[in-house]
Order: sequence, then structure tokens, then C-alpha cells
Amino acid sequence: MTPSVTDPFAAARFDFTAPVPDASDLGRVHFLAIGGAGMSGVARIMLARGVAVTGSDAKDVPVLKALESEGAHVWVGFHPAHQERADAVVMSSSIREDNVELVAARDRGVPVLHRAQGLASLMHGRRAVAVAGANGKTTTTSMLTVALQGCGLDPSFAVGGELAKHGTNAHDGAADVFVVEADESDGSFVVYRPEVAVVTNVQPDHLDFYDTFEVVQAAYDAFVATIRPGGLLVTCLDDAGSAALADRARAAGTRVVTYGFSSAADVVLREHEQDGLTASVRLADGGAERTMTLAVPGRHNALNAAAAYAAAVHGLGQDPERVLAGLASFTGTRRRFEPKGEAGGVVVVDDYAHNAGKVKAVVETAARLVAGAGRLVVVFQPHLYSRTRDFATELGAGLAPADVVVVMDVYAAREDPVPGVTGQLVVDAVREARPEAEVLYVPSWGEVAGRVAGLVRPGDLVLTVGAGDVTMIGPEVLLALGDEEA
Repeated sequence: MTPSVTDPFAAARFDFTAPVPDASDLGRVHFLAIGGAGMSGVARIMLARGVAVTGSDAKDVPVLKALESEGAHVWVGFHPAHQERADAVVMSSSIREDNVELVAARDRGVPVLHRAQGLASLMHGRRAVAVAGANGKTTTTSMLTVALQGCGLDPSFAVGGELAKHGTNAHDGAADVFVVEADESDGSFVVYRPEVAVVTNVQPDHLDFYDTFEVVQAAYDAFVATIRPGGLLVTCLDDAGSAALADRARAAGTRVVTYGFSSAADVVLREHEQDGLTASVRLADGGAERTMTLAVPGRHNALNAAAAYAAAVHGLGQDPERVLAGLASFTGTRRRFEPKGEAGGVVVVDDYAHNAGKVKAVVETAARLVAGAGRLVVVFQPHLYSRTRDFATELGAGLAPADVVVVMDVYAAREDPVPGVTGQLVVDAVREARPEAEVLYVPSWGEVAGRVAGLVRPGDLVLTVGAGDVTMIGPEVLLALGDEEA
């Protein structure tokens, strides 16, 4: 069921406006697709709280063993018997209605919660901070978590990626602050009722669910409306969508702090300088101006850090100097411009970017700068048939600054194939954006690493990009280059 403008968070399977029970009242909880980035984080915190957790996943991913070591009972594959002892079921949007465990749970009449509702059940009694946006929310959530730790706090957190510094995507902290990445893709981000809400940008994405950008905007309005009385909205003034959201929020009586390179922002960034993977930028907040140093590249990451700063200082009352020191210690998030290694003089980096805004940011404002005098070779795997169909032109434009682009076929994820929609659409769009571009279409996954290893030369930076199994290509390229050296 596609949501409407008047009811932007409507969904066929969940009522996101309904009260969420406390996790301590759920009893035994069974997770469908427990190995997912978001699902495993919720399971981890429930386990830390003493909740009995079981779960199933279609694949034997490494996180399953980690969850078992933390006390969960997990299975690979789905079977109705797996959920028989559960008092509640938590599922992700990727689970289809005909999943045998979901069918069995519904037949038994046990409560079925969306992943976001499962996470919200853990946030009762905590000062919630929810970070949303089309791009940058994982990094911003991670930065805010590390900044708060730098202030001496032990916040709970749930992030859609592993923090490099901690090697985990979730933690049950001792402080009364709970930081979550709020996924807007299915409207579920309205369940958290945060004290502080961060919106990094509002852009036309997930149109397979929302249908139009107007509905996307209405969904963000609904998210802002859930901020607790007296709470704060932090938004980026450089992004037209979030700037308009800030105006609407202020008109509705919500306290707003903006950030950006725009001189009209409340927290202003200027003089961004990049030296390899290290960046520095001047940050002006009120009458004070300070230098913010970051160990991650790109103007987009400076914006993410400014969002984290504003949330910590203006939303949670933390000391600005300690927040900046914490941000300086941030070493990244898994799959966010994550170095994978070097072989034969070629450096390989991996990034999760999968929508047009993310792709443009990582290629143009990060990788292009880091590559320097060397060539930038981008291996891109389109994610979802619907996104490839709707945004091929924008994806091609975002990839065009690279010296060489290798496009894989579409990673389907939760979708069925769409006739005529392949990676070739992105190839054509790159050529349209820059006719002289060197671009290859390699639809066979097994051939990609060899093709890339054969075309790179010392001094090149290889960037693998996408939300699917493209992340496995980088190590294969390094292995092939290592074999060549031998």
C-alpha cells in the first residue's frame, strides 16, 4: 500500500501511530532476518537487557555467530517451528507476507512488530535522538555517538553500520541518552518520538514506497511532528528540502537549529581544507569560532559532523570543546569510505552509497580529492530496479567525475526484476553526462574483479560503491593484484 499525502506513514502491515510496548513486556522475541544491519542491532540491545531472543535469516552471515555468542538462538533458513515459543515477532520490511515463519506467527496471533517498533520498545525512559535523511544518517548517527562518548557519556545507540572504533552497530549504554538512525524508507521513522531530531537532507528517494516527492516531504513533516514538547529539530540549511522543512517546523512552533556552509545557518562552516583523508573546517556557533578536525574526507562529512555537533551542544547541552574533541576521534563507519587495502600500488576503498545524492558525494567530494593525481576507478552496483529506473540519469551524473566507471548489474534486494531495467541504463547515463568517459558494463558478478584488476595501474584509487554484494569485489581485486605481484 503506497502512503498518501494526508497519511504519509500509512502502511499495509503496521500501524506506526500505535503505542509501542516496553521491551520488558514483550516476553520471548523472535527476529525474522536477524542478520540484517538494523535487525541485529535491535537484537543485541534486547539481549543486553535480558530479553530472550531467537532469530532466523536466509543466509549464514557472520553476525549470526556474534549474536549466538551474546545469547541468541539463531537458525539459517526459515521454518514455522522456529517461532513456536515466541511471544512477539520483530521483522524487517524486506520480509514478505508469505514467509512461512510470519504466516505461522500471524496464525498464532502473537504481536508482530516492525524493526523500528522493536527498537522504540527499548527507548522508554531515555532521551531519544533520532537521525533521519536521505543521505548521511549512518555517519551522522555514528559521529554523534562518538562525540557523546568524548563528553564522558555512555549512550545507547543503534546504527545501520558498524562503528570502526567499536566494531559493533549497537550498544546498551548506562547514560539516559539513546541515539538511533531513523530509516525513512518505509515511513517507520515516526515511532521514536525523539527529544532531538536531526534531518540531514530531504530528497526524492524511496519512490517505490512514497510514489512522489510531495509524499516524501509530508512524511518528514510527520516525523518532525513527533518531536517531544520542548525538543529540537536540527537541519541542514544547504539542502533545499531540509531548509524548507525547517521553515515549516518553525511555523508550527518547533525549536530549530540549522547548520551548513550557508552564512545564514545557525552553525556555519567555512574554509574546508582536505589533506588526504584528514579534513579541517572552521565552525562558527554564535559568537565563537573553532576549528573542527576530522579523520574522514569530504564536505559532506563536514556537514554530517556539524549536524552531530548541533545535536550534542544545542540539543543535549554538551560542552562544545569536548564535542569537537570527540568528533576528531571519529575514525569512520564500516562501508562508509572504508579502506580495504593496497596491492600493486593500487588503493581500494569501499562505500555503501546507493542513491544519487550519496553517489555524487562520495565520488565528487571525497574520492576525487583523495585520488589526487592518480586515476579514480569506480565500480558501481545499482541497488533496486525501481531506483535504477527512476534515477539512472542522476546516478550517471554522480559517477561521471571518475576517470573509469565499471557498472555491474542491478542488485535486486527485495524487488522482482523489471523488464528493460539493467545496469546498462546507468552506463548510458554516464556517457550522456560525460561523452568522453571510460565506462564499462560488466553484468556478470564473477568477471568484475578480474576486469578491474586488468585495467588499473599503480597510483589508482579503486572505489567500490553500492548497497549490495559489490562490497565483496574490493578484496577480490586486491587478491588478483597480489597474485600479479607474485
